[in-house]
Amino acid sequence: MRVLILAKEGDQSASATPPTPEAMAEFQRFNQELVKAGVVIGDGRLYPSSQGKRVRFDGKKRTVIDGPFAETKELVGGYWLWQVRSMDEAVEWLKRAPFDGHTFEIRQVFETDGM
Repeated sequence: MRVLILAKEGDQSASATPPTPEAMAEFQRFNQELVKAGVVIGDGRLYPSSQGKRVRFDGKKRTVIDGPFAETKELVGGYWLWQVRSMDEAVEWLKRAPFDGHTFEIRQVFETDGM
């Protein structure tokens, strides 16, 4: 199954302070472990919501809304796309991540056969 790991934006994207070299090295080691295990399909960090747009659909009407968006703790700041055997496996991998004070969400990718 494929799962999407969503890194919540929160305070970390608002700060201009990059991670320490030690923290970055620890994250890169963890990410390499995921890649070697064949778990990572894709990943990325997103620009802040202040640079984003939303499109609201209402019948035939389309409304474009410029960021930033309220409730930044609910916005996505980055993601991983993983291939795992189960949700439990995804949880176990994520629990090993070297993060402190971040929130992540794991969502299974809905897949339809034959489409």
